[in-house]
Amino acid sequence: MSTVNEMRAVLFDRYGPPDVLYVGTLPKPVPGPGEVLVRVHAGSVNGGDLHGRAGEVRLVTDVNPRGWPKPMGLDFAGEVAEVGPGATGPKAGDRVWGVLGRTFGSFAEYVVVRPRAIALTPSGLGHVEAAALPVGTVAITALRDKGGLRPGERLLVRGAAGGVGHIAVQLGRAYGAHVTALTGAGTLDFVRGLGAHEAFDYAATDPSELGRFDVVFDTVGTDQRVFHRLLAPGGRMVTIAFDLRRPVSSLAYIAASARRGRSRVRFFSGKPSHRLLADLARHVEKGELRPAVDRVFPLDEVAAAHRALEAGGVRGKIVVHVS
Repeated sequence: MSTVNEMRAVLFDRYGPPDVLYVGTLPKPVPGPGEVLVRVHAGSVNGGDLHGRAGEVRLVTDVNPRGWPKPMGLDFAGEVAEVGPGATGPKAGDRVWGVLGRTFGSFAEYVVVRPRAIALTPSGLGHVEAAALPVGTVAITALRDKGGLRPGERLLVRGAAGGVGHIAVQLGRAYGAHVTALTGAGTLDFVRGLGAHEAFDYAATDPSELGRFDVVFDTVGTDQRVFHRLLAPGGRMVTIAFDLRRPVSSLAYIAASARRGRSRVRFFSGKPSHRLLADLARHVEKGELRPAVDRVFPLDEVAAAHRALEAGGVRGKIVVHVS
């Protein structure tokens, strides 16, 4: 039981499997100048959470000056509880959503953020639904800003049923592209229902049979050389992942692709912002994008939420209800 100056939060004391996660207490944060305090109602489990918990991205997470225990969670939906001195924009009581970026800690009752890292939650969405969507800012950056996807072009989405992929399928349709989805056998109908013109089982399909694409969006990270070959003349490949089994060779291939100029592999990690979140909200409010919540777990069962995502076959997002 937390006190008025404490909050419940998901923590872990060592890298390892989902069972290292537990709910403990931390001091309730206080917003400083230019900051806002958000009461978190829900957040979703991302691939980055799994990698962070397992220690696969410790070059980033070990920079955390707090050391152990480490917090967990990247995105969130909730309401503004308090506005710090000089903070402009959001007001107490506003329903907001956001992403913490490269730091973790959204699986907690409160987070402190800058106003530029949040935006108003789209009208008509509850907190649980809203928590499934902030990662969509990555899909906007990949397709619109990095890939330059245009109406009439052919788009391939790898990992099309996942957290980022299911949003990319919907945005691809909104941008006027012909969308081909690569996913698991059990999620083919799901991605077709999101708007994919074609859907293929990745385990039963030779990539060479898929044809050529103007934009390949990769959320998986493996076999990048194979999918890079699927680009049509002038095509662009964008990835948000690399092969964690062979990180050196995978990143080396991405770096070496720079010699190919426009057809290089564009690798990036998301930089969420108020502008991107507001763009995402407009797609929701225009009916071009809808959340897909696979399952909802209470905060005390966050380890089960991680196991569910690791098991695969997830349709959209797994959400953790915080408060």
